[in-house]
Amino acid sequence: MLRKLFTKLGFGASTMTTSEPPYNPYPSDAANEIYNLLFCDNLAAFKPKEGERAATWQTALFAEPADQAALLALANDATQEGRIRYLVYARLQSLGSNVPAKVLLGVIVEVSLADGLDTLAAYSDGGVRYISHSGELVFFEGSTELEPHVKKLLAASEPVVARIGPWKRPRRSPPQSDNVRLTFLVSDGLYFGEGPMSIMQNEEMAGPVIQSATALLQTVVSIASK
Repeated sequence: MLRKLFTKLGFGASTMTTSEPPYNPYPSDAANEIYNLLFCDNLAAFKPKEGERAATWQTALFAEPADQAALLALANDATQEGRIRYLVYARLQSLGSNVPAKVLLGVIVEVSLADGLDTLAAYSDGGVRYISHSGELVFFEGSTELEPHVKKLLAASEPVVARIGPWKRPRRSPPQSDNVRLTFLVSDGLYFGEGPMSIMQNEEMAGPVIQSATALLQTVVSIASK
């Protein structure tokens, strides 16, 4: 049953592309940069730019030699941004440290439309990013109006994360041909599932995630249009 389910959702599919990130699905460099940063799979992209003062988390993340105790404390700090915690867990893994499994830190939903790619990301701290198919960018941090929707999306994603595992290869190129992809930022790596929207939205595990993401997106668009 699980093997059939994973095949349906795109796990272990034979249609693996040979390209590797970063990808450029949008017409502007700014949108493409933000898009790739959503997935937190390139640590170097989060280094302070030349002339910028490093944030406390950046100092800990990129310290040489690494202070693994400080990194672990940062990764386990639930008050930190989900993306920061994910990056720190990734650094710990690169150092050979054991990290806790199945700690969900973010959800990214990509939908391939006829006129482009819609991407919605929500993180454990409540942060939300939306890139429309035209490349328009919308950011929210600490929105009380969005908070319940973010919590519902994360809650709907937990059962999926509990039943699958991390993808061990480079992130795939954006979905094509009316597909929807669900990517989960988890303490032990990126998890994902993908398939046609017509199948995914009615699937036992993926359906609730898509429904929650749709409710969040509708609220994001409503707030942004005010």
